[in-house]
Amino acid sequence: MSASRTAPHLLGAVVLLVLAALLLARGPLVAAAGAAPLEWRLEQPEPPPPPPGVQGSEVCQGGEPANCHRTPVGLGRIGDIEFLKSNLGLLITAGNGSTVLPGVWVYNGAGWHELASVCGATDGRIAWAGPLEFWTISDGRPGQAANGEGVLPPLEDDTLCRFAYNQTSEKLEVVDSYAAPAFQASSYQPMHAAACVSSTDCWFAGAPLPEPEPGAFHLHWNGSSLEAEPNSEVETVQDMRIFEGRLYESVALALEEPTRFGETETEILHPSILQEISTAETPVHQFAPLHPKTSEGQLLPQYASHLGHQSFPPALGFMHLSADEESLWAAAGPVETPPKGSEPAKLTVLRDSGGAWTQVLGPAETGEDEPSESLKVDPSNLESEDVGALAAEPGSASAWLALDTVTDLKSPNATVVARLLNVTAEGALSEEQVPSEAQRAEGIGAKGAGYRIVCPAHDDCWMATTQGWLFHLSEEASPSLPVETAPAFNGEVLTFRPRDQGLPQELSDALISEAPQEEPPPPPALIKTVTPSIFATTTVPLLSHVHTRLVHGSTLELSFHLAVKARVRLLAKRHASVVASTPMRTLKAGGHSLQLRLDPRRWPTKLALQTHALAPLPTVSSRNSSVESISTSLAFPKALGISGWGPSL
Repeated sequence: MSASRTAPHLLGAVVLLVLAALLLARGPLVAAAGAAPLEWRLEQPEPPPPPPGVQGSEVCQGGEPANCHRTPVGLGRIGDIEFLKSNLGLLITAGNGSTVLPGVWVYNGAGWHELASVCGATDGRIAWAGPLEFWTISDGRPGQAANGEGVLPPLEDDTLCRFAYNQTSEKLEVVDSYAAPAFQASSYQPMHAAACVSSTDCWFAGAPLPEPEPGAFHLHWNGSSLEAEPNSEVETVQDMRIFEGRLYESVALALEEPTRFGETETEILHPSILQEISTAETPVHQFAPLHPKTSEGQLLPQYASHLGHQSFPPALGFMHLSADEESLWAAAGPVETPPKGSEPAKLTVLRDSGGAWTQVLGPAETGEDEPSESLKVDPSNLESEDVGALAAEPGSASAWLALDTVTDLKSPNATVVARLLNVTAEGALSEEQVPSEAQRAEGIGAKGAGYRIVCPAHDDCWMATTQGWLFHLSEEASPSLPVETAPAFNGEVLTFRPRDQGLPQELSDALISEAPQEEPPPPPALIKTVTPSIFATTTVPLLSHVHTRLVHGSTLELSFHLAVKARVRLLAKRHASVVASTPMRTLKAGGHSLQLRLDPRRWPTKLALQTHALAPLPTVSSRNSSVESISTSLAFPKALGISGWGPSL
């Protein structure tokens, strides 16, 4: 264990205060007599056995089969590790391309073993929905056709798997798999965050919606179905956490954040970096922007400044989130290239406890007698580090950070030693190298930078490196935990993933022969033959029968017909500013109307109708003589004296 994990040097402090500070910072971690010190130890599981007839990398002592073991290897990129309790955890991996398949592994208190060789992901996520139920953000499966330009559909992190225990078969199964057709307005986008409030309230979010739709992609599971619930006010979502029964998400700021109508100066200088998603059973969920404040009302985070030059909010990366019973932590480092005219951001750590936020690390508000570059990071050489992962440690009022440069996180280097930082709520720091210098001298080589950290209990944490190696922080080399014996997590490896709900189930013979099968294909007699039609097909437009009129001189009424269920919002803009808008509403297929009250003093110069279809648009055949051309042009009220506007689709 590195002796550097001590409290900060306190000049002039008496011996008792030094000892108290060491205990607070968890000191040199020399435990009581008879106990081993805390240490990050390599605990890499054996790889899965090779297929029948394939020679594995087994090492046998004395030539005895009972003494054979397989040589550990990296598991590939581990996108997420989530624990339900100290002796039950899950990780999702992309596989290493040879011996380890993309899938899910489980920790049962005795060690890690493969749980499923399906539903793996390039950079997946895991969300526990109950003791015997969880979700994964997984890679899609090949099989869908390319677009008109020959581009194949994206597959990375854009599908979902739901694992649950089948009481009848007494086995854990992948009970549902969800995907969406590619290259459509309703296509699933790459997802970076997942969390479940309960088994009937789970959220998944990530990349921006396809242009021109505003906002970040979201899916909501209500216990029976998945519904699209985009957050139209943010660009991307990078993390989610449950804290005290409330669901928080971390958003990434665009390098050039637009100024929205109605924002105050404070909101512009401190844009929302966190959002809270309402978990009430309402038809449309609300996304509330949050602005963390101290108990004195000071807005956080504070942004770096140097000699009068300011670091803009988008210069700080997204906030990694982690929570324990007492607090919610948020940590971020600088982006690789700050916005034009901005100073680089600095390492920043926030903590919410009891409803009051504090800035544990980062730029401090300057006073009259302080230099403008004042920072709450000691030693100062850490202030420019990026954050790769964050984990709150229960029962300690501290958290772990994985540090690395932005470049190393984007292009992982197998020869890099992981650098971890333990930070207390008071800002006391201690840095660790994993493996330690002593471990490297014993032959344990560097395994890459820290990529994921999780702490299921006090003095009990796990770290995964960029190369897929696992290190365990504990007082013993093999902690004596009760073994989780539930059949759900100790059965045969799951190899079956059902067909994706949301995709057409009528597959051509060519598609069936090309797509990898994780289940035996149905007999040919059960496959519906799809005969190409000699008649052209036309996609029905989402909007039709659009009409507008002015009511009482200043209220615009827009009526229209939706072909399928969709989210709709009407905006009025005066040049680049939004001067009026309706709430984003989810409407069923059929006829509807929206009313928008306009201010004569800020008369709009442009109107835009934002729509997002929540189901595939139907098609009609030209063989049907009753098919008519459907116009979606809008008749703008002449009284407004404006022309040349139309729906934003």
